[in-house]
Amino acid sequence: MIIKFRIDFFHLIKLNNKTDNKNLSYFSSLAYPDFLRMWLAGLFAGSSHWALIVVRGWVVYQISDSSMYVGLVTFAAMIPMVLVNPFIGYLADKFQRRRILQLMFFINFVHNLGLAILYFFDLILAWHLVILAFIQGSARAAQMPSGQALVPNIVPKENLLNAVALNMSTVHATRLLGPLAVAPFLSYIGSSENSINGTDLAFSICTGFYALSFIFSLMIKNKSTGKVSTESFFVGFAEGIKYVHSNKPILIIIGLTTLHCMLTMSFESVLPYFSVNKLDGEGLAVSFLMMCVGIGALIASIFLAGTTNERLKGKLFYYYAILSGIAPIALGLSTNLYISLFATVFMGMGQAGYMIISHTIIQMMSPDYVRGRIAGVYAMYIGGSMALFNFLNGLSADFIDPGYSLAIQGIIFTLIVIIYRNQNVLSSIYSGNTKEITSYSKI
Repeated sequence: MIIKFRIDFFHLIKLNNKTDNKNLSYFSSLAYPDFLRMWLAGLFAGSSHWALIVVRGWVVYQISDSSMYVGLVTFAAMIPMVLVNPFIGYLADKFQRRRILQLMFFINFVHNLGLAILYFFDLILAWHLVILAFIQGSARAAQMPSGQALVPNIVPKENLLNAVALNMSTVHATRLLGPLAVAPFLSYIGSSENSINGTDLAFSICTGFYALSFIFSLMIKNKSTGKVSTESFFVGFAEGIKYVHSNKPILIIIGLTTLHCMLTMSFESVLPYFSVNKLDGEGLAVSFLMMCVGIGALIASIFLAGTTNERLKGKLFYYYAILSGIAPIALGLSTNLYISLFATVFMGMGQAGYMIISHTIIQMMSPDYVRGRIAGVYAMYIGGSMALFNFLNGLSADFIDPGYSLAIQGIIFTLIVIIYRNQNVLSSIYSGNTKEITSYSKI
């Protein structure tokens, strides 16, 4: 029955895409079965990831009563993007990209199962959360370069922005789905003396989501690899670093995106502090804040998936960058729950919109033979910056109001975007000059 439904669903998408392409402009990439399977796998994995951030962050805050430990766990989950991504980027150019994805989804399933068991038997300690966060972060980090490198292999160039927008929705819009799935159980965290409490159920939901992601990843059939030669990892990685730093346009985009992630997206470690000390919302407010980020991300993802005008894309790239800088200022200075929720909606819109277009631009510039390693370097830079600033923001929250830090960081990024608006590469992108952007891959 499941197999028959899957076949019929694919057939329906293909048929409708041929007969009414305009109506399916938002979902045109789903006409390609492998992309659909990859998107669904990412959807469930992303939902589990963001649900886990909420539950894990709240649990460690309850155990330690310190934002510094929340920041340490967040750092442990993000630092693998620096340590793992370069190696995985090399493997994504050498071996089958789908196999890498399948292995990483399986590792995350096993990790979350272990976490659920530890909590169920009341064996969980703060250092357990740090180690398991590192394992989960390593597997998730590995998904990024391999997944980015695979997308252009399973959808044509004209559908690339649509595919990236839909794929990125599994990263950003699942901020809504994941926290929403566990929100009903958060009020019971740490309060039940029964054998099963709300946290047990929340961890079980995360485990189930990861199991589904692994199952869908096993359905991907594409066998694409890059064309990396037989040189060692270090030689191959060095080639990726050299390519990025010798290609000025790619370096500029990666540099600006790194600043974007560092200054506007490093806020997860202070959400428990905001919830308790500024909004009087306890654990449920953490979930609401993350959900509102997801709502904004979903709006931006859907809008960009149906956007075909190149000039509009360029303008949106600039406006999303500005919005990403302004929204954290509002959140950082707010002491009202509703204003904070409103601010996080715009944070999600700005962050998701900016990252979707940024990912698309980098993929358009990157030749296939080195795309995995470029994605690895890209993920290393943005992941390292987010890991460091999440830890610093969490550390500072024990001494000063983290709202001031978020506001200052938002102001700095906004000024950077405005000051460098007329830089040659950025100006070409903001004007929507697709031919010029594409030609950068030949530099």
